[in-house]
Amino acid sequence: MVKSLVRSAAVRAVVIAALAGAAFAAVPALASSSSGVDKAAAALVPAKIKAKGTLVIAADATYPPDESIGPDGHTVVGMDADLAKAIFPLLGLKANVVNATFLTIIPGLQSGKFDVGMSSFTDEKSREKQVNFVDYFTAGESFFEKASGGPKVTTLASICGLTVSVEAGTTEKDDAEAQKSKCTKAGKKADNPLVFPNQTEANLALSSGRAQVSMADSQVAAYQVKQSHGVFKLVGQSYGFAPYGIAVPKQDGTLDKAILKALKDLQANGSYLRILTKWGIQSGAYKNPVINGATS
Repeated sequence: MVKSLVRSAAVRAVVIAALAGAAFAAVPALASSSSGVDKAAAALVPAKIKAKGTLVIAADATYPPDESIGPDGHTVVGMDADLAKAIFPLLGLKANVVNATFLTIIPGLQSGKFDVGMSSFTDEKSREKQVNFVDYFTAGESFFEKASGGPKVTTLASICGLTVSVEAGTTEKDDAEAQKSKCTKAGKKADNPLVFPNQTEANLALSSGRAQVSMADSQVAAYQVKQSHGVFKLVGQSYGFAPYGIAVPKQDGTLDKAILKALKDLQANGSYLRILTKWGIQSGAYKNPVINGATS
């Protein structure tokens, strides 16, 4: 199936929607929260945010099972979309989840184009200087390559000399770029990162042979391998496990605290774990959500 992705943009779009749709339809839809608005959490929403009524939630919909385009060809589905639609009603708000290129989301939050970013953001100290994060999930980084004839990759150090496809703005991109100098210092040939605007194109670079190995967050890499039906395989050891954060503009006062309170509500009533289980990623459940919990 992955080989067919190379043929045309139209075919790629149909296949991606089908994969997302298959995951979306794999379990019954979640029931709406029966708890209504959490008055204590809603009271933390700044007046200017409350006045909007509907918030624009940005997600890069090329990263299933976390976020992707559904079978209708335009609706964003996945873990983050489901969480957004569960969190914001508890605050008396609606969530309009829109597709956006990953690299544009933080600038869009800073400019006011987007209200919240829910797009598999690893909470990092450098990013905390730009936005606040409500941490809600744990993921690592993983390697995957063609199932036959691929190079031996065990750790990040073993990508020296290899062409690696990664998505722009991601932790994987930063790691692959940083590895170049480490390779040369070790007397090895530097790796060659191929950077793409979205994960779909990074995957296509691997399937077409332009790249020898690709990198993505652990559950995303596992999903790509599963959906490739034997074309891709996971290799090496996952590393760098860290929290994901819901990104909130720093200028929006206590919105992050409101989201944190609503998230804890979802954990208490079981909705949070049901959403993760729906997408097969419950192993990344984050037990004690916090604001700005980056460790590096």
